[in-house]
Amino acid sequence: MADPYKTNAVDISEKSAAVIGCGGLGCNISVHLAGLGIGRLILADFDTVSKSNLNRQFLYKSEDIGKPKCGLAAQRLKAYAPECDIITESVKIKSEADLNFAKNCDIIFLAVDNNAARKLVQGFCAKHNIPLVNGGINRFFGTAYLYVPGKAPCLACAGLVGNETKDLTPITSTVGIIGALQVELGVKYLSGSYSQAGILYIYDNGTMEQIKITPQKDCGICGVKK
Repeated sequence: MADPYKTNAVDISEKSAAVIGCGGLGCNISVHLAGLGIGRLILADFDTVSKSNLNRQFLYKSEDIGKPKCGLAAQRLKAYAPECDIITESVKIKSEADLNFAKNCDIIFLAVDNNAARKLVQGFCAKHNIPLVNGGINRFFGTAYLYVPGKAPCLACAGLVGNETKDLTPITSTVGIIGALQVELGVKYLSGSYSQAGILYIYDNGTMEQIKITPQKDCGICGVKK
């Protein structure tokens, strides 16, 4: 492994991150973080590997079908980055109490496909002043967004918590693009750059658009005032 990513402001080996969701996005996010030399990595997921996962969740193999994702992901990442302290949390996020494992993290990466979890995680991050990088995909379309409590509008203001849509055929290339972009946003934040917070990155069939988000009137979550 290469030396941990360093700038004049930060040594990433001294930082901790939680990845909530060990599916397609979570696999990409965790591999990039481990490769960059993150000091502590918490992986949270309650699900098991299924055959339909294997096209995009490259940390798993066909012989892993039916096994819990968390432990498998940790095992393979540990072989890739043995100096990384990897912790697993087999938990389904049903309340903010289920997120207590992330209280002391420097940043949280959200890689889930349901709005209930998004709402709970953004509320937890607002309460504990923890930055959150959200990602979402739908075939050749994806979004990435960095929410910093008190400094950038929340996920709801960015339109990322609304009607839930699920795609039955996630495109592996789109998963890779959005997962990598989430890590880039997170690592730049850890390096001391806030410039990308509050900007919604929209990837659509090979094009990337950036939209500066303004807080909705009287938003009770993000704490940013107009």
